[in-house]
Amino acid sequence: MYSATSPYYKTGNVSGQYLDILSIRPIPAEADDVLYKIQVQYTHRPDLLAFDMYGDKNLWWVYAQRNIETLKDPIFDFEAGTEIFVPKGPKLKQLLGI
Repeated sequence: MYSATSPYYKTGNVSGQYLDILSIRPIPAEADDVLYKIQVQYTHRPDLLAFDMYGDKNLWWVYAQRNIETLKDPIFDFEAGTEIFVPKGPKLKQLLGI
């Protein structure tokens, strides 16, 4: 079983051994999402931004799910100067149940 911060949280297991087909955890757009320009120190490091914003590096995948059209590759498209929408911490934690 994966933690609530994992992108695999809602994905089941096959025979208790193998991860089943991915059940995507959507991060819907909210009116109060913040437009954020990725800074140089976070280039290719969404985990560092997740730690600084949410206090949990494991929430790196949230940026890719919320910006699915901008971040085709969640690591290599995460570059300085790219503008992404970032969910606010309390709403995100409520959505994920953490």
